[in-house]
Amino acid sequence: MNSSKHTELANHAWSVADLLRGDYKQSDYGKVILPFTVLRRLECVLEPTRDAVVETVARFEGQDIDTDRFLRRASAHAFYNKSNLTLSKIAADPQNAAKNLQIYIGAFSDNAREVLDKYEFAQQVRKLESANLLYQVIGKFTDLDLHPSVVSNHNMGYVFEELIRRFAEQSNETAGEHFTPREVIRLMVNLLVAPDADVLTMPGVVRTVLDPACGTGGMLSAMDDHIETLNPDATVEVYGQELNPESWAICRSDLMIKGQDPDHIAFGNSFSDDGHSRAKFDYILANPPFGVEWKKVKDEVEYEHKSLGESGRFGAGLPRINDGSLLFLQHMLSKMKPVDVNGGGGSRIAIVFNGSPLFSGAAESGESNIRRWILENDWLEAIVALPDQLFYNTGISTYFWILTNRKAPGHKGKVVLLDARDYWVKMRKSLGDKRKELGDGTNGRPNHIGEITRLYADALQVAHNVGHPLHGKVKVFANEDFGYQRITVERPLKLRFELTDETLAALAEAKPVAKLEKSEEFVAALRPLLGSTWPTKSEAFIALKDAVVAAGLTWPSGAPFTKAVRETVGVRDPEGEVQKAKGAAEPDTDLRDYENVPLGEDIDEYLTREVLPHVPDAWIDRTKTKIGYEIPFTRHFYVYEPPRPLAEIDAELKSLEAEIQELLREVTE
Repeated sequence: MNSSKHTELANHAWSVADLLRGDYKQSDYGKVILPFTVLRRLECVLEPTRDAVVETVARFEGQDIDTDRFLRRASAHAFYNKSNLTLSKIAADPQNAAKNLQIYIGAFSDNAREVLDKYEFAQQVRKLESANLLYQVIGKFTDLDLHPSVVSNHNMGYVFEELIRRFAEQSNETAGEHFTPREVIRLMVNLLVAPDADVLTMPGVVRTVLDPACGTGGMLSAMDDHIETLNPDATVEVYGQELNPESWAICRSDLMIKGQDPDHIAFGNSFSDDGHSRAKFDYILANPPFGVEWKKVKDEVEYEHKSLGESGRFGAGLPRINDGSLLFLQHMLSKMKPVDVNGGGGSRIAIVFNGSPLFSGAAESGESNIRRWILENDWLEAIVALPDQLFYNTGISTYFWILTNRKAPGHKGKVVLLDARDYWVKMRKSLGDKRKELGDGTNGRPNHIGEITRLYADALQVAHNVGHPLHGKVKVFANEDFGYQRITVERPLKLRFELTDETLAALAEAKPVAKLEKSEEFVAALRPLLGSTWPTKSEAFIALKDAVVAAGLTWPSGAPFTKAVRETVGVRDPEGEVQKAKGAAEPDTDLRDYENVPLGEDIDEYLTREVLPHVPDAWIDRTKTKIGYEIPFTRHFYVYEPPRPLAEIDAELKSLEAEIQELLREVTE
């Protein structure tokens, strides 16, 4: 099915908006259209076995037994409807439409009815009935052919996503929070599964898949389809969790139709209410919302971090409150299967991030500590940079992070950086912020998905082969290459001392002086020294003290007073006296500097080579040294482009000036 067919079906469903206009706000159209589309899809799927289910209901009528498994067998699906009603029959009886629709909905199995409940469907039915619109809306959907023979499960996903995108636009929401472009999912799945292709073709293979931010289930469906394409006899069990009720309902109904267990799709926040708390999975993938704060679950996350530590999900660290991306990654890493003694087991993870998780946070911040934990455990296999303008809700650059606790021998201790930013084609029509897409080799387009997948598989060889045409697209680093020592470089505080109108005024305002019983007399006693300068602290203090005592006053004692005098009368001077505390040079906070030194380098050698030739009196305060980790992806792929020659720029300016003059001449004539 091509995109025009998806749009045609979505247009048919969305045409109900013409009926709703006036009785519903535009932002509420989706509250009617989405659940009715789901209901119509469920009905079309169950149509071939409807009579068998009704017969089964009649056979067990009056018997006190649980008929659920018999009805499921009769429907040939994980759900069923016990009624002989249909939307067509309900629409044909307008006077009883609301009552019959309630009976029809109530006849669904619990798992299907729960999906419709998430849309608050009963409330919408009452509202439509009171506006005398219910039978008309039902009639619109009876004409929508969503039978599996016409619209496959895979293509039905496109229809749902198109409807959600329109609903999000009407509601000023972010459509991209609900689903990921399908070509992006295909590439993500390829990179996640490619190293396991041989294993997945073995007879009787069973694999479990989790998406903790599953939206409408696009990634789960793609994983299911991909593995079954490799091996039709493979068993794929998919699990997910979703916070948005509409997306959750669509995902649950979609998987229910495909024969998956709908109870595997949990509803709620993965951070505060983990729907799969004790489970481990073979594959874990997600596209969590970019840069979304986790303030609402702050208490639960911080409690787990503090009380469970490394035995919980968030022991490595907590990122800033305004971006929960790395919380999602920690949550996913907690779902990895352990690797057994024979090298079996283990898991593979893929997640979509923006650039922030690569470098945000200083050394020993939450983000840095999370990156350190991942790299020191040797879980990060690769990062793939994608083109910008690839997603519906943002035009910024995005990245795949691929992680695993069972790296291939050649990848151990290494991280692959792959630059795929140039692999794109322009879309004929933009969708939100999405203006580019990955070519899939169809309709004369390049096969970017296949090219990137092959480059990923050959990354180590390409990186080491300088003559390879794609050598510049791949770089390989050791894990520790991303670590650094954040050293604090200190220089001594050097002061000369002088009494000027400015320094005397500052001294008078200093709290230890201002609270003296005779503060005004104290300041007056020093006034005769205005214009005096002293090269050392001791000389300055002797002169000031003598002036105060000569005026019949007492020179105060105590560290606060001494500090106030030095800080107000002392003036920074590169040639001044080095100030000391406890026999050691006191650092000048204004001259303090920070340097990032590669993790494996000796910091004393770095100081000698990079710092002392410029500031010979500098030293490192080792008590302040911190370890940090960041992944400066763009820096490693930066290519210097020399500025254009001045003559070329000048010629262009003259050409533009001539064009402007010609335009002005045409206007004035």
